[in-house]
Amino acid sequence: MKIRLWPKSLVGQLVFAVAVMLFVAQAINFAMLVRGQRQQTLAHGGGMAVARIIDAIERDRRGDFRPPRNEEERHLARQRAEKMSITATRPPLPAGAVRLPDLSAYVGDLLSETNIRAETVDAWALPPRQRLRRPALPDRAVIVVAKVDDRYFAVRTRIAAGGSRLKGFLVWQTLTLYLLILVPIMVIAYRAAGPLRDLTRAARANPALRDTTPLPEEGPSDVRDLIAAFNAYRTRIATMLSDKDRMLGAVGHDLRTPLASLRVRVEGVADDKLREKMIASIDEMTAMLADILALARSGAGTEVQERIDLSALVGELAGDYREQGKDVRIGETAEAAVLARPMLLRRALRNLIDNALAYGVRARLSVALEPSDREARIVVSDDGPGLTDDQIRTLIEPFARGEQSRNRATGGAGLGLSIAREIANGEGGMLTLANRAGGGLDAVIRLPLQA
Repeated sequence: MKIRLWPKSLVGQLVFAVAVMLFVAQAINFAMLVRGQRQQTLAHGGGMAVARIIDAIERDRRGDFRPPRNEEERHLARQRAEKMSITATRPPLPAGAVRLPDLSAYVGDLLSETNIRAETVDAWALPPRQRLRRPALPDRAVIVVAKVDDRYFAVRTRIAAGGSRLKGFLVWQTLTLYLLILVPIMVIAYRAAGPLRDLTRAARANPALRDTTPLPEEGPSDVRDLIAAFNAYRTRIATMLSDKDRMLGAVGHDLRTPLASLRVRVEGVADDKLREKMIASIDEMTAMLADILALARSGAGTEVQERIDLSALVGELAGDYREQGKDVRIGETAEAAVLARPMLLRRALRNLIDNALAYGVRARLSVALEPSDREARIVVSDDGPGLTDDQIRTLIEPFARGEQSRNRATGGAGLGLSIAREIANGEGGMLTLANRAGGGLDAVIRLPLQA
């Protein structure tokens, strides 16, 4: 299973990018704060240890250490012994002590800066049971041992445990930044994405529909300008299509009139054989003209969309063909309803049925549902030899014919599939051709289900 990290939508991409950048910025901030806290911890704990070591070295060199004379001095001596000791041998370390090389290096550098040459400097963190008298504090006890003048100066001090409060602060800071930054970005992106989604749906709609309402110009100024340009673009398309329809109406009228006149004159030809050939030619020209006009006008017209029960529709069509003595059967039909123009949809299905009868002897009609895609499938199947992939790609184009003769009785004008495709597209669907397993061809009109 392929995991996609980068979202597809505009809102998702903006939120994801800002969230990642905030995370990176907070990670850098955390690293810098941790480094600063570490330096501060070393300065606090190491500076205190160095001060005590220097004081002990100076007092040792002056010989200020003398035995306690009374109980108070003995008590103070015991307190000093807990925090500092001077021995000729390395003092033993408790089990579980952890070496702190950073603190050792820091203390060594400070001693060098005060002109005290320490042969060795070591630091250890003491285990919990060796902590000083305040184990509940958020810090830890350490011992620093410096060897100076062949004597070992051991000093106990405390350094901050660090990290927990800083991490908690950064977590809350990050969540606050996400709320303060991501929420406004999501609102702004959604305000821009909503009109863009409407624009996408409108762009995918059939441009031949004349009664489309202009999209409201909403969102940021760039999006409003884009929607305004799209509305103007669609208006120009509607105007061009209207001009085309008027031109086709004039052409159809101008051609039908002389054809009808010619048909009347041909009736007066005395030679029966010649008259029949001339009449057949005129009828072929009239039928071809009707097909061309139907293809050019598909998707247009004044017919209103209606709710159509597909199972009832295919049943009526099959009954009409059976009354004509043609083998059209009904297969499996699911209950489905679509919103379409009835006359155009019937014309598209008749073209597919005629092709199935012409090339496959018989036709079978069925209706299937695709709930996941919210669409219905009207399938016209035949038992013919099927088509190659090249034929499937070419036969759906205007004037392409499976039968290569120019006889309309055997091959038609090559416009049936093109008309069916344009009608399906005009209803928001599509036409596909596919060979069926076991032989035959399936012509499928897919239409969106009525909401």
